[in-house]
Amino acid sequence: MPKRQDLKSILIIGAGPIVIGQACEFDYSGTQACKALKEEGYRVILVNSNPATIMTDPGLADATYVEPITPEVVAKIIAKERPDALLPTMGGQTALNTALSLKRMGVLDRYNVEMIGAKPAAIDMAEDRALFREAMSRIGLETPKSMLANATDIKDTDRKVHEIERNRVKESLTGAELDKALDELENQWNLGETDRKQRYISHAMAIAAQAIDVVGLPAIIRPSFTMGGTGGGIAYNRSEFFEIVSGGLDASPTTEVLIEESVLGWKEYEMEVIRDKADNCIIICSIENIDPMGVHTGDSITVAPALTLTDKEYQMMRNASIAVLREIGVETGGSNVQFAVNPKDGRLVVIEMNPRVSRSSALASKATGFPIAKVAAKLAIGYTLDELDNDITGGATPASFEPSIDYVVTKIPRFAFEKFPGASPVLTTAMKSVGEVMAIGRTFAESLQKALRGLETGLTGLDEIEIPGFEEGENSKNAIRAAIGTPTPDRLRMVAQALRLGLTEGEVHEACKIDPWFIAQLKGITDMEARVREHGLPDDAENLRMLKAMGFSDARLASLTKKRPKEVAELRNSLNVRPVFKRIDTCAAEFASPTAYMYSTYEIPFVGELRSEAEVSTAKKVVILGGGPNRIGQGIEFDYCCCHAAFALKDAGYEAIMINCNPETVSTDYDTSDRLYFEPLTAEDVIEILRAEQEKGEVVGVIVQFGGQTPLKLAEALEKNGIPILGTAPDMIDLAEDRDRFQKLLMKLDLNQPNNGIAYSVEQARLVASEIGFPLVVRPSYVLGGRAMQIIHSESMLQTYLLDTVPGLVPEDIKQRYPNDKTGQINTLLGKNPLLFDSYLSNAIEVDVDCVCDGTDVYVAGIMEHIEEAGIHSGDSACSLPPRTLSPEMIDELERQAKAMAKALHVVGLMNVQFAIKDGTVYVLEVNPRASRTVPFVAKTIGAPIAKIAARVMAGEKLDATFAAYGTKPDPRALKHIAVKEAVFPFARFPGVDILLGPEMRSTGEVIGLDTDFALAFAKSQLGASVELPRDGTVFVSVRDEDKIRVLPAIRILTDIGFKVLATGGTARFLAEQGIASTRINKVLEGRPHIEDAIRNRQVQLVINTTDGNKAISDSKSLRRATLMQKVPYYTTMAGAEAAALAIKALKAGNLEVRPLQSYFA
Repeated sequence: MPKRQDLKSILIIGAGPIVIGQACEFDYSGTQACKALKEEGYRVILVNSNPATIMTDPGLADATYVEPITPEVVAKIIAKERPDALLPTMGGQTALNTALSLKRMGVLDRYNVEMIGAKPAAIDMAEDRALFREAMSRIGLETPKSMLANATDIKDTDRKVHEIERNRVKESLTGAELDKALDELENQWNLGETDRKQRYISHAMAIAAQAIDVVGLPAIIRPSFTMGGTGGGIAYNRSEFFEIVSGGLDASPTTEVLIEESVLGWKEYEMEVIRDKADNCIIICSIENIDPMGVHTGDSITVAPALTLTDKEYQMMRNASIAVLREIGVETGGSNVQFAVNPKDGRLVVIEMNPRVSRSSALASKATGFPIAKVAAKLAIGYTLDELDNDITGGATPASFEPSIDYVVTKIPRFAFEKFPGASPVLTTAMKSVGEVMAIGRTFAESLQKALRGLETGLTGLDEIEIPGFEEGENSKNAIRAAIGTPTPDRLRMVAQALRLGLTEGEVHEACKIDPWFIAQLKGITDMEARVREHGLPDDAENLRMLKAMGFSDARLASLTKKRPKEVAELRNSLNVRPVFKRIDTCAAEFASPTAYMYSTYEIPFVGELRSEAEVSTAKKVVILGGGPNRIGQGIEFDYCCCHAAFALKDAGYEAIMINCNPETVSTDYDTSDRLYFEPLTAEDVIEILRAEQEKGEVVGVIVQFGGQTPLKLAEALEKNGIPILGTAPDMIDLAEDRDRFQKLLMKLDLNQPNNGIAYSVEQARLVASEIGFPLVVRPSYVLGGRAMQIIHSESMLQTYLLDTVPGLVPEDIKQRYPNDKTGQINTLLGKNPLLFDSYLSNAIEVDVDCVCDGTDVYVAGIMEHIEEAGIHSGDSACSLPPRTLSPEMIDELERQAKAMAKALHVVGLMNVQFAIKDGTVYVLEVNPRASRTVPFVAKTIGAPIAKIAARVMAGEKLDATFAAYGTKPDPRALKHIAVKEAVFPFARFPGVDILLGPEMRSTGEVIGLDTDFALAFAKSQLGASVELPRDGTVFVSVRDEDKIRVLPAIRILTDIGFKVLATGGTARFLAEQGIASTRINKVLEGRPHIEDAIRNRQVQLVINTTDGNKAISDSKSLRRATLMQKVPYYTTMAGAEAAALAIKALKAGNLEVRPLQSYFA
């Protein structure tokens, strides 16, 4: 079936900011879809609010709207662009829900927009728990026993009333007046959603109460139309049950939850399926969760292909997944179907399905090489699978050829519980991981150990771990059983430790319910470790190769034999035990693959010699080291830079080679670079790749400054092995991190720094702190994302920091060296990574500056003024470009200082500087001669691909020549528009965690607001970050004395547009003195009814609150949590409050318009 000729333009909805459950895998799928549709000649319109994505680069779509992904805003884009079709399956749950809202609002019908990829009825049937359950029953597939709690009946009544009102308007008006009236009616309906939602929740809670008798406890709660298990969980008792159900109903856009019988401990599988209009169905990949049911699949360690199914079981599951797609009605694209299997009797139940590309689709694509999103996009426009070529095999096979793989893929999630003190590390059906790593090996053991070291958490493999509460003796097994029976991020290592401590494989299985086959594999690894400990390293190639084929790294073998990794590497090289490289080709080497997508293995051939499939070229090559798994502080922004480096170097005639191990990213797409190595970013793995590449052609150098802290840590090892580093010299990067050396440089340049000090031990830390005085900022050196960075207000806080926070940074090898000496562990760590102390500049304005330098010339690409004050991590701060309040003279001075430092550090490539301005004096807080997380935001705002420019500069070009290759050099000070970057946080995922921001980064993603007016740009940034700015209602204000004068502009704006004011005693008195009427309300500690009651009763629509001192901050924690749970916007800085007030005023005036990114630079 040829492609559709009746469609000319197609709108793709992206996924928006990176959040837990919806990460950069949707940039990967959206990018593929944009390229696929443009390739076929369609006009592609894209909406996505995330500036850090490749898909929002202006060259990818014909019209790129970096606007908030809300039904109201997307409706404006549809009205402006009039697309023929809407593709909602590439942007995760956000895109699906937005598309369904547009359908229900009548927008798609009004503008004759067809939904392709998945029809509304199919999405409803897959996402609505009741409809899905009925659909499975019709085709004879079991689902777990369950009951629905919703408010369908009263919602239907409300909708009928709304529809009557719509019809009345349609009968009385026509043309533009009708469109305007319908839009106003929809806006009123949407603004009333909060109040209706409370009625719906109350109604559904009454139904949920009956479900306990039907389903029993424990029960699994699954909200409808959410992603990453948002709002769901496992309830073991009645109080947990009602708490989770209430949260689930609130999280579900349809106010519906499925209350399901417990299938905890069952085996969990996923099937990635593609179906076309001719009913051709193929299974791309089967995925098995090592963790049993009860842990969200995004938080589970998974393997592909499924390893513990019999052929009969696999065929049953394959047939069932195809039947699910047919019944749901997914005709054109990919879907993910999840199953649970009772290991006792083989009972198979369907858990759920996603009628779209998903996190698992990205994993399946990278695991097999099959470009699911690209193929799904082409199926959506009418092609059938047999009409499409498989790119990986160079067209030797059609897309209808089901992938087969001759290796094992392991995915391990990466967590960030250390960023959220008070959060429970227990894993449930609500996803909590922030990233993931994927590894490939010829065996499960090799794949697993490669993935463990690829996590970059200090592991060298299946390292030993302490079992909580374990003591030798009679009850020792109880502590072990409790540890391995509780799903946590470290459970697999706990299982291995249990085997080391003598539990049998049967006892381990009984406690953790992990399949016996996987436990036997772990036992094989721990038994081999014991042999190595006892006998040392083998001195022959055959036995050493066998160890390496099990995935043991040089560092792990060194740890087991009390040697240094260098000694193990020397032994290995002397015996010529080296890895070979194999290709991921979708066909298990049945056909030749021209696509250089590689992984390493220490295979042991059955016959003949070892064979590498790397087929190294004779070209001039540049190797780019990626960022590894996403984590807070090092995310998609760095992958964006790595992709741009690959694109630019290809433009400049080099062969671009990418090394990375993150399956979610565009950098690990098969066509981003010329050659891709899917490998852990450790010195051993990277050096082996570089040695293979050096056999032919010329490795011009390695780029380490684009992937965050990960590749920078490898720079020294690469230099020692004679591998050239491109761009800024590693010694200069180290100078910027080394406090003593950097201080001398600033003194030489006559630049200011806050009063500071450095401590190499616990005792020295106390002395330095007393010299600087409180409050002060403390942080460890050589970290990213402000890891363990805090503002310290007192001696007792410092003591807590040194003895509770710092020990969490101690790596495993140091803990093993000083097992019972906490001070020894800390001092050993600080000897190499000292603590840095700075005087805290309260109420200072923080500024970020990004620039590109070729060693002599410096281009300042952007000066960003933070809306939050200094002291809040730059990654968590909103900022505006160009600066909003800085004078031209101050901007001149910031440029002068940034240029002076870039030249002094001999920067070649990118550099980021963080300044603080207090009382007119500029202070240098930090300099990073590498890519920063603001690079994509700056590039989108000024219209220049600065990461591409930096990559070519690093390869030896001059700034002016490189700019000429990509258009003119823009003046960031002469922009006619304003961009606001806002951070997005995962606090709703971590009950009990304080949402107050500080110097340690906690955001997972970001959005951009772009407009010609600051107020509207800020409003868009808030809408994009899902902050529901009210148009009217009551503002609560309670601020410390120093902020009382500064809060007045915000309060005056709000009262002028009709807001009422609630205030605590001192603030109320001050407002009265200024002529502003307010109603006094109690603080939480002053007795009830108090402000928290008012927030929970939905009597407050906006909160402006600042506190001073430890006790006040602690006392107001429950207030902050209440605002989060009730989705009330909460501002803790005066600049933020004023920006919000201006934004609300602009929204109320109805001035919000949409424009494609390309029009800002036309």
